[in-house]
Amino acid sequence: MEELKKSDYFYELPEELIAQDPLEKRDDSRLLVLDRNTGETSHHRFSEVGGFLRPGDCLVLNDTKVIPARLIGEKEGSGGVIEILLLKRLASDSWEAIVRPGKKLREGARVSFGGGALKAEITEVRADGNRIVSFYFEGIFEEILDRLGEMPLPPYIKHKLKDPGRYQTVYAKNPGSAAAPTAGLHFTTELLDKLREAGLTTAFVTLHVGLGTFRPVKEENLLMHKMHSEYYEVSAETAATINRARDEGGRIIAVGTTSCRTLESVSSEDGRVQEGSGETRLFIYPGYRFKVIDGLITNFHLPESTLLMLVSAFAGRERVLTAYREAIKEGYRFFSFGDAMLVV
Repeated sequence: MEELKKSDYFYELPEELIAQDPLEKRDDSRLLVLDRNTGETSHHRFSEVGGFLRPGDCLVLNDTKVIPARLIGEKEGSGGVIEILLLKRLASDSWEAIVRPGKKLREGARVSFGGGALKAEITEVRADGNRIVSFYFEGIFEEILDRLGEMPLPPYIKHKLKDPGRYQTVYAKNPGSAAAPTAGLHFTTELLDKLREAGLTTAFVTLHVGLGTFRPVKEENLLMHKMHSEYYEVSAETAATINRARDEGGRIIAVGTTSCRTLESVSSEDGRVQEGSGETRLFIYPGYRFKVIDGLITNFHLPESTLLMLVSAFAGRERVLTAYREAIKEGYRFFSFGDAMLVV
């Protein structure tokens, strides 16, 4: 099937359209609305998103919080500069991480941060090059990380972020992500309140976003691509809210590909969302039958990315790529700090 080739998701993007900084006001971003049945598009501000939603609809948001996961330290013995990027917590003092430069950090290597306030030892080198790192410290790890760590911005953002809070959603609550669920960055507290007053409900899931979200698909045949795993949690309250909204005729609108993947990972074949937690490797590409969502709020994604493939599975590859070409023509801002798209 043609749509299962990576190259079918390539598009040309002028570099100047990659947003380097967040807008001053979150909901001032632009909003392209795509009708997934007709392919029709229209152009708006994100603050107008409520005009395309209905009373009874349920917005599902990912309340993960980005941690300052980038640590710069010195290799003990040589004093060489080392970067450790935390990916996933395995135990209270143990993480899976990416290290640079990798060739200098073999098993047993030790690294010191903040003049010794935090120390680390490489305890395992995995087949994919990631490391298992054990940390040694006194006090509370999160507080030390807040002091010594930096926000790990995506590789295509070259500007330094003046306010780290702008790489968090206004409802971020559960620490654990190495990257932000960027579709949610457009919401303000006031906009969410306004939508609730208009009769919409909100439900929160947690999916800790890993840096695998930026990793390119290497295989030309999509069926050969192995998705990275990410931890999720869905509470009984969230499941009940979503199922009730659906029973009462409301639409389920996922805010972001992470919320979408979480919902599709915990639902039964008939679309009932269930309480649960665990790891998901769900890779959604054209041909996938969606069980839960009726709409998707998302950003504009990298060419040939799994995120673009998910949106294409929901709205059709040709329609999505046509909408992307239109967004480029209209000068939309792309990727993490860029503009938004509503697919209904």
